[in-house]
Amino acid sequence: MQDRPNVDELLGAVQGFLQDDVLPGTSGRLSFHARVAGNALQWIRRELEFEEEHLEREWTGLDQVLGESPPIPFGRRAALAAVEERNGELCRRINAGAFDTEPARARLLAHLRVATRDKLIVTNPGLLQGPG
Repeated sequence: MQDRPNVDELLGAVQGFLQDDVLPGTSGRLSFHARVAGNALQWIRRELEFEEEHLEREWTGLDQVLGESPPIPFGRRAALAAVEERNGELCRRINAGAFDTEPARARLLAHLRVATRDKLIVTNPGLLQGPG
């Protein structure tokens, strides 16, 4: 583990620089790109904050849809690869019609709702708040 500043602090510092120093002094294309960069940093920070929790929840949901498997592998890369592999299996089963009838369909939709909500928490949490 690295000492301070940690990854979140570094990303926050760059984000603050863009919002407080760059955006107010720019316009047009440069302002647009600074805003996009700031939004990307927010996205990265949220992904880092929620990644472990979301991976565990997705793994549990996949267990409920595909059947139980061993615990999620240790380590970020291994966990991401395992979840991606299981999602590939889920896609193959969807294409084969495995979820066309109840109760499999209901389990699939419940899993997809949770997974989609978790993705929106990272990519665009404002969409979860609805109109207004």
